[in-house]
Amino acid sequence: MADQTKLQRIFNDAGFSDFRWIDPSEIVVAQWVRMKCRFGCNEYGRNASCPPNTPAVDECRSFFHEFRLGVLFHIPMRLADPEQRHAWSREVNRALLEVERQAFISGYQKAFLLFMDSCALCRECAGSRGHCRNRRLARPTPEGMGVDVFATVAKFGYPLAVLPDYEQEMNRYAFLMIE
Repeated sequence: MADQTKLQRIFNDAGFSDFRWIDPSEIVVAQWVRMKCRFGCNEYGRNASCPPNTPAVDECRSFFHEFRLGVLFHIPMRLADPEQRHAWSREVNRALLEVERQAFISGYQKAFLLFMDSCALCRECAGSRGHCRNRRLARPTPEGMGVDVFATVAKFGYPLAVLPDYEQEMNRYAFLMIE
């Protein structure tokens, strides 16, 4: 049984106070999400943690069913300069990696993070898992794992809308599988 108080302290200490405890079996996984990656995302085939460098959708669905407890982090942000979103997301994803690490060393050996957006740990991605310079730290996005983020976050009472531009407040979401 997870010590949610201890985990919550880890999240709060890292600046992630807006979250929900979730049952990972309630995460909506759908093939259409992978199609949107494949035929609508510039990162497809160019990022070592994005499709086709991620498991098949059925494998992703099975992965989530191996967990009883997860966390959905809500990370809203409005940036004055939309071009700063990459640096901002790199910083947030690094902080989330530290949360995953703290959960792991606290005894949750299955702790596994899904970044809030494409892995940007390196300014220039090697493009394949075999050549990735940060294989130990690189993580997929929820979408890269077939997660219908719109349907999933709606289940837990969070907002998400398609934005016409980057000048509006973004609602980003990261997932941490615990046990």
